[in-house]
Amino acid sequence: MKTTPRRSPRSLLQGLCALAAGLAMSGALAQAETNPNLNAQLLVAARQGDQKAVERVLAQGAVIESRNRVGKTALLIACEKGDLPLAELLMRHGAQIATPSLEGVTPLIAASYAGNAELVKRLLAAGAPSAPTDRMNKSAAYYAAGLGHAAVVEALLASGIDIDQLDEHHLTLLMWAAGQGHPEVVKLLLAHGAKTELRDDRGLTALEIARQTQQPAAAGVLMAATAAK
Repeated sequence: MKTTPRRSPRSLLQGLCALAAGLAMSGALAQAETNPNLNAQLLVAARQGDQKAVERVLAQGAVIESRNRVGKTALLIACEKGDLPLAELLMRHGAQIATPSLEGVTPLIAASYAGNAELVKRLLAAGAPSAPTDRMNKSAAYYAAGLGHAAVVEALLASGIDIDQLDEHHLTLLMWAAGQGHPEVVKLLLAHGAKTELRDDRGLTALEIARQTQQPAAAGVLMAATAAK
């Protein structure tokens, strides 16, 4: 009968060391796939707008959906900067177009805030939802209207957003544009059928808000629209 030779303590130790080395190698390979240093480099490169560095670290294994401590991805950072070429590069590499930060800011909200209409159009064409709101309960359209980014508002309207959507205080896009003094956006919204008679939770219309905030140009546009009805 053939017996299996007994292994000495030394050979057992060598085997355990080999096993540990193998596990360590496996762990190193796994870490290389999600290397936190590479991920950090990706986010820094995005912040700097360095496309070559972004390409390099992605090729080295950086995870494209990596986030910084406030939950921003490389795509969100690019959209905050209004950097269309970088955003397109990241989307070609598979970046998720709707991943929000911890504050609920999506790439579309960030691009709308930045006022880059072409980037907004690109995100919408890729399927970015326009409805999500951030922790302030504001959608992309509210920021575009409130900041006077008429081309962005027009792109969002073309995507089919609700022109008379209400925020938590029952403020409409028209009220935001009027209250912040953006007559061109007011004209645009009126041309697309925005209602002038709606009231916020204080009972104020867009015209009354424009007067209250001392925005004569916006108030003038609204007065003319009301008189024409």
